[in-house]
Amino acid sequence: MNQPDALRHVFQRCGGDSNILQNPAVAHLLIDGHEVVGSRALGGMEMASRPVAGGIRVSLRILRGYRFAEPMHLCFGLPRRQGRQKIIMDVHLEAFSELRVFAHCLFPEALDIQHRMQARVILEEQAELHYYERHVHGPQGGVLVVPKARVQVGPGGKYYGDFALTSGRVGQLDIDYTVEAERDAVVELTNRLFGHGDDSIRIRENILLNGENARGLIKARIALEDRAQAEVRGITEGRAAGARGHVDCLELVKDAARASAVPKVKVSHPLAKVTHEAAIGSVDQRQMETLMAHGLSPEEAVDIIVTGILQ
Repeated sequence: MNQPDALRHVFQRCGGDSNILQNPAVAHLLIDGHEVVGSRALGGMEMASRPVAGGIRVSLRILRGYRFAEPMHLCFGLPRRQGRQKIIMDVHLEAFSELRVFAHCLFPEALDIQHRMQARVILEEQAELHYYERHVHGPQGGVLVVPKARVQVGPGGKYYGDFALTSGRVGQLDIDYTVEAERDAVVELTNRLFGHGDDSIRIRENILLNGENARGLIKARIALEDRAQAEVRGITEGRAAGARGHVDCLELVKDAARASAVPKVKVSHPLAKVTHEAAIGSVDQRQMETLMAHGLSPEEAVDIIVTGILQ
């Protein structure tokens, strides 16, 4: 099986619809390791890639005022047991444009895999980006994932980032995002993760509300079992009049798992307001008893409770 077919096969095996990649109305980019094995750009979209030392650099530009009926699909992965992948992405949305992206990161056979992502994202005035990132990992936990992003959201712009890793073992995950929001901008960062075995999760996210009436939300929903560990640091800074921010972290632990949450709020303008809440706890016994009274086993009850917080 050649590389394009291998990645498409993994995409389909992990629940993706490979027909999407054949649809001429859907933009897509497939990268196996450091090689582009499939791509399609639409009108109003400029996309290019080139090799760099130890990786691949991708640039994506959405021209002024362009909006697309269908989301763009990114498929990054290594459909084998060992390998390295480093992707440097430059994303630029010009004023009044909008893009929805479904990013599929696929490592179902990982025993010794490293996936590193460095992203630089610029949203001009009233541009809007929805970025949904879904990871599928194998059962061995042999993967290191290191995503880093620096995002600038211009006046009236909107940036929504949603990261989910609930299928397979996390392995080692180290997220580092910083987002700067100008006047009337909106930023939402959401993480949903389920750690098993000796998985290690580290999340550092920082929203800087630089402009008047900017809005920011950091939200984390994490479940841990066995010996998994998680450390979540969410920082929001209100720097202008009318800026509003909130950090919301919920972590559920069982067995010998360990979790920590460090929400941090900073305000440097008297008319800004930033709040936070964090909760770490075990499975609620009353919920367990209610579900078991309806005929579920303890294991099934736990699964339902965990699934609920990861929605």
